[in-house]
Amino acid sequence: MTDIRTWAPLEIEAEGVGGCEELTTRLGELGAGGLADLLVQEKGLVFRGFDVSREELDPVLDLLLPNRLAYVHGNSPRTKVGSNVYTSTEYPQEFTISMHNEMSYAHAWPARLAFYCEIRPGGQGATPVTDAALWLESLDPEVRTAFAGGVRYLQNLHDGYGLGKSWQDTFETADRGEVEVFLAGTGATWEWKPDGGLRVASLRPSTTRHPVTGTEVWFNQADQWHPAGLGDDTAAALAGILPADELPQTVTFADGTPIPQEYVLQIRDRGLESAVDVDWRRGDLLLIDNVLLAHGRRPFTGDRRVLVAMSD
Repeated sequence: MTDIRTWAPLEIEAEGVGGCEELTTRLGELGAGGLADLLVQEKGLVFRGFDVSREELDPVLDLLLPNRLAYVHGNSPRTKVGSNVYTSTEYPQEFTISMHNEMSYAHAWPARLAFYCEIRPGGQGATPVTDAALWLESLDPEVRTAFAGGVRYLQNLHDGYGLGKSWQDTFETADRGEVEVFLAGTGATWEWKPDGGLRVASLRPSTTRHPVTGTEVWFNQADQWHPAGLGDDTAAALAGILPADELPQTVTFADGTPIPQEYVLQIRDRGLESAVDVDWRRGDLLLIDNVLLAHGRRPFTGDRRVLVAMSD
């Protein structure tokens, strides 16, 4: 059994001239079932030295991600750049993005994520990954007990102008009816506000179990949705502008009681402390199991362009 304290993603190196042809050949030899088994076993796979170009990316993603998904109900700032391919984030480059499992706040989430480095960072800019079972184990018993009842996420999505994302960008539609049909299937409650914005509330568990291994993992984004996770200065500035229930996004315990700041900081910091950095070279790819691994982003200098796609 792999010791999660010494875990690192498996690196698969090019053996020949690299490129899309070698990578697709090797993935084809492995087969969809073999890739699925290997990903569950290793949690994350890094494909090095294949130097896949942007023009060659689609056939590789077709093998890595059997059913590419749209980023509907996603809360991160992204730009769609291809067929369900997005920029990994547009969060300012000087900041760390803390660890999270993609869309763990949602009623359904992608099973896999694939990251692709189109432009190598000028400096730093690694994608850290954390074993989510280790993250859960690292938290104090008091914190795990407090979160046992789950969390309540609240989103305030504007109608085209304001803080955070608009509801049109979030749901990739300008049709209110389509948004309501989507939300009706998520267990969320919502209301349209007089200014044209949308408020969405969702109750979610704080942990989940992997569908194959049964491993229990930390699986929520309380530290990213809580103002304390943004740092003292940013949290204070937001508090001076808006009450908590009017922020673009916020989170409480499931019963509506506030989550203590010290819990939020412990969650954020221990996730980062146990992370393994995946450094980037142009043309590299990283495939992760989105339940077994959380991911983030280190600050960087110069240029950096990492794309992401996801599948069920």
